[in-house]
Amino acid sequence: MNNIATQRIKREFKEVIKSEELAKCSIKVDLIGDSYTELKGEIAGPPDTPYEGGTFFLEIKVPETYPFNPPKVRFMTKIWHPNISSVTGAICLDILKDQWAAAMTLRTVLLSLQALMAAAEPDDPQDAVVAKQYKEYPEIFAKTASHWTNVYAGGPNKNSEFDTKIQRLIDMGIERDQARGALSTYNWDLERATEQLFS
Repeated sequence: MNNIATQRIKREFKEVIKSEELAKCSIKVDLIGDSYTELKGEIAGPPDTPYEGGTFFLEIKVPETYPFNPPKVRFMTKIWHPNISSVTGAICLDILKDQWAAAMTLRTVLLSLQALMAAAEPDDPQDAVVAKQYKEYPEIFAKTASHWTNVYAGGPNKNSEFDTKIQRLIDMGIERDQARGALSTYNWDLERATEQLFS
């Protein structure tokens, strides 16, 4: 990694460590190994959202051309959100693409992602299925996102009705994550999810 990028990341690393958000436990960055090219980010689910109480981990890859190009960031923790792929963790956020500016930092990125979690942009989705649910069935969306937060991010809200439906599909030989994905996609309609899985 070139010197400019390394120096810059080291400085930003300190910025995050000293930040008030870290003191409030809402964002964090750790090194993976000794290099500053691969980092692990951590975001607390924002209050008053279905993600509240969850801890979400991010993979952050810093390019040689940083800070002139954005870091590559994806969610390692599964999340149900219109702008984040429920399968790959890929993120649709303008500052990680064409709206990046060299003045932005890791702290900006983490706080922007936290803001995105609190205010989704369903008209510019990364996950069309989730965006459709978000717009057409907001209540089901909120319950599903909260359920995923509980299961994958250690969130507080259990949903026994959803767990029962998932168990029904597991009893039919479907793998747990696949069952959850199908039910989430079909708004927890067990019949439609079953049809899709066995078609």
